[in-house]
Amino acid sequence: MYMNTRITELLGIEAPIIQGAMARIADASLAGAVSAAGGLGIIACGGAPLEWVEQQVAAARKITDNPIGANVMLMDPNAAELARLLVDLKIDVITTGAGSPANYMDMWKEAGIKVIPVVATTALAKRMERLGADAVVAEGTESGGHVGELTTMALVPAVCDTVSIPVIAAGGIADGRGVAAAFALGAEGVQMGTRFLTVEECTVSDAYKERVLAAKDSDTIVTGRGSGHPVRCLKNKFSRNVRKLEADLTKNGDELEAMYVGSLRRAVEGDVDNGSMMAGQVAALVHERKTAQEVIDELMAQAQAVGARNLQQAADANAARG
Repeated sequence: MYMNTRITELLGIEAPIIQGAMARIADASLAGAVSAAGGLGIIACGGAPLEWVEQQVAAARKITDNPIGANVMLMDPNAAELARLLVDLKIDVITTGAGSPANYMDMWKEAGIKVIPVVATTALAKRMERLGADAVVAEGTESGGHVGELTTMALVPAVCDTVSIPVIAAGGIADGRGVAAAFALGAEGVQMGTRFLTVEECTVSDAYKERVLAAKDSDTIVTGRGSGHPVRCLKNKFSRNVRKLEADLTKNGDELEAMYVGSLRRAVEGDVDNGSMMAGQVAALVHERKTAQEVIDELMAQAQAVGARNLQQAADANAARG
């Protein structure tokens, strides 16, 4: 056992680490590996055909008997069908984004599924608690993909002060220091996406992984703020062109829409110039390609070592870096 928190008890896992649901990236290979390593793997169902979801859940269960989760993007046209399918597949955990799960909450709860919405404000966190959510993921703007406005440092403690259900911190966490910091802010678990982008079991192209490994702290950019759909990704030809066109949405709206179509798929398949390489700011802290098991072992060892220090010991350790 790594450690015991309300999150590990709730989800039946050993490490309070959830792998983020990265669209077109988080498939059975990645989710199964993370769950087998003691965390919770999440299959990203956003925009995916129902047949693919069913295949991925079955494939993940061939990898491990441990709990498996799935993510539902509630704005998807097939959200209602997906919500029912996940009940039929007896998925263990559902995380949600891009909307309210109110229409499906009773069905999921009756099926014994743990429901964990992703939130970007305290108001939304309170609303999800009232709906009956088992926990919430408080995701800061440092994260990759679709982002809100509040930073993890500000959002997590505010949400923890607002709700009584467990809070999972996300955004800006890539190593044991980040895990320990999340617990210091009041969280009882963490969700990480970018850290798992480069693990061996992640099926994105090597070109995508190498761009993440080479990233510096200033190498991410947010596109889509003007349209109300901000997305954090790595800087490349695609993201820079998008930012230029966004200067005049009225004139360039059609061209932008055409650029967005298939942009994530292109990146996943290896077109790192013309694709949207979604990644968080902590890409700068990811330097090695490891297995999911090695990542989780390392995260927990580092976090427990950092957490064992008192403030004076932490200050002394920090000063020793010089």
